[in-house]
Amino acid sequence: MITLEQHIEELRAELRWCDSKERRQIERELQEARDELARLLSREPR
Repeated sequence: MITLEQHIEELRAELRWCDSKERRQIERELQEARDELARLLSREPR
């Protein structure tokens, strides 16, 4: 299983080689993953 950070990096790499239709989908997935990571990090004890 990959980590959320790895998933974000893979999506960023995919953006370099995709067409415009794929780009919109990948950008949505990337934003969702970033939002989830931010949510998880905000819940971590400091």
